[in-house]
Amino acid sequence: MFREMRRFRQAMTAEQCPEALEHGTSGVLAVAGDNGYPYAVPLSYLYLGGKLYFHCAKSGYKLDALRSNAKVCFCVTDKDEVVPEKYTTYYRSVTLFGRARVIADDTEKREYLGKLAAKYSPNDERGCREEVEKSLARVCVVEVTVEHMTGKEAIELIEKRPQSGAAKTKSL
Repeated sequence: MFREMRRFRQAMTAEQCPEALEHGTSGVLAVAGDNGYPYAVPLSYLYLGGKLYFHCAKSGYKLDALRSNAKVCFCVTDKDEVVPEKYTTYYRSVTLFGRARVIADDTEKREYLGKLAAKYSPNDERGCREEVEKSLARVCVVEVTVEHMTGKEAIELIEKRPQSGAAKTKSL
């Protein structure tokens, strides 16, 4: 169903992909947009327990697209170091494919909004709780169940670290 990575030597392991997602702070969500065009939008997110979470307004292009087609793609760049003298970039990125659903239950929505707020403001527990309560009624929380995930990094980064077995892509 999903393509194998052409440059399989540069594939990140099934353990490295979630680590990169947990470390990242923003990514790009791609959905099936209007008139057959893809629609991609950068957003903040939470990766937890093998699922991706983000919040959005209760109406708009992104939500319309998700309601029309729940299939999404999400990409995070974990490392992006330009090396001008070598005419290259030392990069590490993860791409996942999955299906999105809007969380309807307020208790569940509050839980993930709280975890999302804590990711970005870890030293302000009280402020996080207040922000969640203030925004609960006016935002949606979307959960993406991951169906397939791959990660890729520059060969130069792979050659710098000790080898621990063959890298694999992860299908869920």
